[in-house]
Amino acid sequence: MLGIILVLGACSDNSTTDSTPENEVESETSATKMFELNGSEVEIPTNPERIVTDIYAGEFFSVGANVVGAGSWSFGNPLLEEQLEEVTDIGDPVNLETVLEAEPDLIVVMSDENLDELSAIAPTVVIPYNTTTTTQDTVAMFGEIAGREEEAEEFIAEFEEKAAQGRQELEGIIEEGATVGLYEMTDKGAFWVFGDAGGRGGQALYNALGLEAPETIQSDIIETGEVKELSMEVVPDYAADYMFITDYNPEGTSDSLDQFTDSAIWKDLDAVANNRVFVNDFDTFYPYNPISVSHQIDLFVEMIKERAAENGE
Repeated sequence: MLGIILVLGACSDNSTTDSTPENEVESETSATKMFELNGSEVEIPTNPERIVTDIYAGEFFSVGANVVGAGSWSFGNPLLEEQLEEVTDIGDPVNLETVLEAEPDLIVVMSDENLDELSAIAPTVVIPYNTTTTTQDTVAMFGEIAGREEEAEEFIAEFEEKAAQGRQELEGIIEEGATVGLYEMTDKGAFWVFGDAGGRGGQALYNALGLEAPETIQSDIIETGEVKELSMEVVPDYAADYMFITDYNPEGTSDSLDQFTDSAIWKDLDAVANNRVFVNDFDTFYPYNPISVSHQIDLFVEMIKERAAENGE
């Protein structure tokens, strides 16, 4: 496979559309640009037309770029179903043959695994996890990569308008000083707490809507950029006034969450007593791409308002 890729790459390098040296230099100059990240530079198309990516489909969709191939996990995101209808599933891990068949002019991946093989197909940019931690920074970076800076500015403006509207709608519903927390119960019985940059709605809840975390989550999770598994005994130390729990139960066979909600520790939480616990769908709240975060703003605002009405608040 690598041999085929290298041969095709060589053929591509040797083919031209104009034999005039001056025109060739001018074309190459206008068609490519240097993208720098973490001290490394990659020459990429100025305006890529066929992008393949492992996990960043939503990021490119947010700036209106053309994604022709995306990693398998993207297709489980219910908030991207429409945009992914014509996109090829390149597998997870990435299948090199499928990538080659997609004929990309740009590849963007999270890790440098298979970097040499991918770079032989098309210019390849590696963007490690958590390179950006806000939606605005994410959109700006992918707008730069895709040559769609104006579209990025438009998305950011609309996003910030939506966030401001959401904050306004929650005024008087969430009392001053109230805290919110993000958690996850896995099918193996592990209970995790998340911050503002690890998916599960953190960018929507903390960054966009400006809600506050308990001090323990602020210092141990948000300020360190980490996530943390909690033993049941310390859950009260990380509890918030509003608790949002994603239920990771892909096979639908685990009763870990039911066991937890039946425990004395659970029943003693203030959020439980005040009916301010929300159990959320994993596929909807796990993603942290800009399109998903934008939708999550609406979902959080609506569920908080509905619960407040239910509680007569």
